[in-house]
Amino acid sequence: MSSGLIGELGRLGILFARILGSLHFRRGQLHDIVVQCYTVGARSLPIIAVGGLFVGLVISLQGYRALEVIGASSALGTAIGIPLYRELGPVLAAILFCGRAGSSMAAELGLMRATDQIMALSMMAIDPIGKVVAPRFVAGFIALPLLTAVFCAFAILGAYLQAVWVLGIDSGFFWSALQDSVDLAKDFGQCFTKATAFGFACSLIAVHVGYAAEATIEGTSVATTRSVVLGSLLVLFLDFVLGATLY
Repeated sequence: MSSGLIGELGRLGILFARILGSLHFRRGQLHDIVVQCYTVGARSLPIIAVGGLFVGLVISLQGYRALEVIGASSALGTAIGIPLYRELGPVLAAILFCGRAGSSMAAELGLMRATDQIMALSMMAIDPIGKVVAPRFVAGFIALPLLTAVFCAFAILGAYLQAVWVLGIDSGFFWSALQDSVDLAKDFGQCFTKATAFGFACSLIAVHVGYAAEATIEGTSVATTRSVVLGSLLVLFLDFVLGATLY
């Protein structure tokens, strides 16, 4: 099992090196990257926004119930802001990204492999890594930090609506506690660092399992499932590593 894992990591590293070697950012490749940014980024906005809104509603409700026991319900903004930016925001946004965009990238590449489109590109002297793999990787790497910012914004909106309109907390207390507790370098910096690392990992896993899929419909299905499972587990692992070592 260890040899299989080492071999898989080796193939992953080789693919990443080939992606770096294929990046030239000329007009054609830039166009492909922009198209993929729309596909994996803009089309993921609805699920990210709705997910963030409901997460904000839930953590506001549960946080209020916990703080009410000790008579500190006015500090709800603090209880929401710190865990949201340090943990919940980047982690949940990355998992949603794996389910929506990562699975899409793996399925597209797997289908290209199954229908011999990748082989056709090679026969026409077009590098398939630079044409179909690298743009998807770069787009995912760029999109996830931006989607994480959207997720956190909608989570704060949901928490505000729940806290002020439903639970009756004073609006000034909510925003004052949130502003006093959230630090630009520590909290926003940690959120952006984690989102960037998750974007790199999720995108690389998705393009790797899709590009290496068996040239069958079943292979495409397996690659799609593996991209979601491996990407989500890697996000949780990286969250622990980054939280334990850097902060």
